[in-house]
Amino acid sequence: MTDATVTRPADDEGDEGVEGEIDGGRPAPLDRRVYAVAAAVFALLMAFSARYGLHRDELYFLDCARHLQASYVDQPVLAPLLARVSLELFGVSATGLRLFPALAAAGTVVVGALTAREFGGARRPQLLAAVATGTMPVLLGSAHIANTTSYETLAWAAIALVVVRIGRTGDTRWWLAAGALVGVGAEFNHLAAIFGAVLLAAVLLGPARRTAADRRLLWGALLAVLPVLPDLWWQSRHGWAMFEMTRALNAEHGGPGNIVTWIVGQLGMSCLAMIVVWVAGLRFLWRSERPLWRCLAIAYGVLFALFAVTTGAQVYYLAGLYVCLLAAGAVVLDGTLYAGRERLRGLVLGTALSTAVSAVIVLPVLPPSDVAWTYGISPISGETQGWPRLVGTVRQVWTGLPAERRAHAVIFAADYGEAGAVNELGRGTGLPTAVGSQNTDWWWGPGDAGATTVVAIAPNPRYLPGYEARLRRYFRDVREVATLSDPGGAPNIERGGHVYVCEGPRRAWGEIWPELRTYA
Repeated sequence: MTDATVTRPADDEGDEGVEGEIDGGRPAPLDRRVYAVAAAVFALLMAFSARYGLHRDELYFLDCARHLQASYVDQPVLAPLLARVSLELFGVSATGLRLFPALAAAGTVVVGALTAREFGGARRPQLLAAVATGTMPVLLGSAHIANTTSYETLAWAAIALVVVRIGRTGDTRWWLAAGALVGVGAEFNHLAAIFGAVLLAAVLLGPARRTAADRRLLWGALLAVLPVLPDLWWQSRHGWAMFEMTRALNAEHGGPGNIVTWIVGQLGMSCLAMIVVWVAGLRFLWRSERPLWRCLAIAYGVLFALFAVTTGAQVYYLAGLYVCLLAAGAVVLDGTLYAGRERLRGLVLGTALSTAVSAVIVLPVLPPSDVAWTYGISPISGETQGWPRLVGTVRQVWTGLPAERRAHAVIFAADYGEAGAVNELGRGTGLPTAVGSQNTDWWWGPGDAGATTVVAIAPNPRYLPGYEARLRRYFRDVREVATLSDPGGAPNIERGGHVYVCEGPRRAWGEIWPELRTYA
């Protein structure tokens, strides 16, 4: 099967089996059940939004929200901007903060169904595409926390939807929409720009150039650049920190040792029962007679290889493109599934079982004391635990210092989650604003440049070995005064960490600061 429109025989379910294109090529109406699937995904995410606590990334993003700027070391501005909106509307609230990624997840479900519609799918494949998208573990897990991944997934899926539409209709005016989506998506996560660049190269260097490359493609590319200009301006004034950050992430997560991790990880992008669906979709796109649709398969292959080598442990980087593959597969397999009821029942049962298992892993379904076993598979739930206890421990250390020493002291965090926890959960408890050495935290400065006492927080030495020795390079007196613990919680990076009181700086704290920067 190589062409665009897949027709299915009519059956005893009324218009369920009608062809996907009607009236001379117009796509079939969108199945209203799709909105029910999207609403169910939104309701599920909101139901669990207040469980456990804030994630370490969310604590950092709230810190970023209080320091709004054109860009940051490790992400563009739009996700912190939404966090700022959440702060203004709801204060420091996990439910309020997670409203936006939950909406993004629901939107992604609808985009998945719309993509199936553009591929020629009628009601059944549209519904299957919505269910396949809504049960993606990466969608549920990423939309439970308010970092950039849920927005990035939606952006990639929407870009692919527009490309599919251009491929179906030949209407290149849609390149303007594609360019806008790339630009906005890149301001949530720079990976959207990489996706856009690879797609552009696939169009210009392949057969699609003859039918899809015109001045509107150029205008779309220019439109993609416009939203990114303030980001580039900030990066140029901060030593192009995003490139140094990328090198650090590649060193940590890339290399030959993580290629197998990447390959296996792709099998978990959809629920296990839906692997056959996206594989069928990829095969369909690769064999399509529509050059622009084939560009999506080429982009998948190029990015698969690129990410496998450079950031293999970050298995979710391609998540948004699986929405398109699932949509294509839903259309391709529609006739096969409904030709034999056993196949359909098997898919439904397999989807229900695999979704239930993945939900336990990526969502806070279990009691906090029972999630330790999930941490090695997905650290999402584990990284939402223990922060109030950490803040309480730091407060005990801080209030235990004599008043005259607190007057010239700072709280210094090695990890942005620690700094965010003190600054957000410790706000109004008498703790000062913590400073940090990781990523954008470092650019916000050392606090009191003349501080003579530093209360230093560090994660478990397994994750940050040799940290006490490093502190001793800068202070004559370094004392470990507390151990971070969360009895019954997950073994996350903070559990087993330490709080130090450092005194007798060998140089002024402000002079030490430039040597403390960490990108990770």
